Amino acid sequence: MLVHRPALSAAVLAAALTAAAAPLSAQWPKYRSASPPRGADGSVNLLAPAPRTPAGTPDLSGVWENVGWRELQQRSGDISGTGGSPSTRALLTGGPGLFFDIAAGVAGGLPLQPWAAELKRQRMAANSKDNPDAHCLPLGNLQLHTHPQPRKIIQTADVVVVLYEGNAGTRQLFTDGRSLPANDAQPWWFGYSTGRWVADTLVVETAGFRDGGWLDVNGSPLTDRARTTERYRRTSYGAMEVQVTVDDPKAYTRPWTVTIAHRLLADDELIEFVCLENERSTRHFQ
Repeated sequence: MLVHRPALSAAVLAAALTAAAAPLSAQWPKYRSASPPRGADGSVNLLAPAPRTPAGTPDLSGVWENVGWRELQQRSGDISGTGGSPSTRALLTGGPGLFFDIAAGVAGGLPLQPWAAELKRQRMAANSKDNPDAHCLPLGNLQLHTHPQPRKIIQTADVVVVLYEGNAGTRQLFTDGRSLPANDAQPWWFGYSTGRWVADTLVVETAGFRDGGWLDVNGSPLTDRARTTERYRRTSYGAMEVQVTVDDPKAYTRPWTVTIAHRLLADDELIEFVCLENERSTRHFQ
């Protein structure tokens, strides 16, 4: 059976760690797909070559999870308290570390403009209670890349659709040759995304974000001046690397890049996620 992946309260570190490590009841039974390459024991060969589309490009389709969260769940043990045991805190690298503070993956830290550094400090001082995730609003694209809940990629010739289990988010990465909207396009939570293949890498440009965005739980900001470049590489059947460059001159002194590893969840599926159902947390925010 699949495990249920409970909602995360972005305002509380301990709650997030507990949610990542505590499976509950499931909805979908395991379904053995006929398409993956399998070994003699029936297990999926995650080291096999990445599949390709009829057009010859790598096929990114599948259900993917952030590598670090599964490792944290398997290795952490005591996750009680604010931040858990020292061994748990030591595991907050890779996906988990980036989810809370994207600066953990940027050499030298984030090149924040002074006002942006102060805004992040204020957000952290308020226990991240205004993070959109804590109010069942759409998460930022980087938060979705680092989130413990998985995402499903559906790839066609003209568009790549990404379904995020977290807050039931949906992105469309158009690969049909269109340009990004110009002039005064209405700002969107996820922005507008267009992609193109460069050899075996899908390069996705995104712009048109709403102002006041959050890149992580700690509140690293994203503004309406931002433009991001994502580079998706499926390095094997079971592994995908996503490199994200953020160019936001309003909030940062220079562009910066972070790389996030994903693992295929073979024979697995997303589950329904309704953030506001039985939501009782925000009434306690101060």
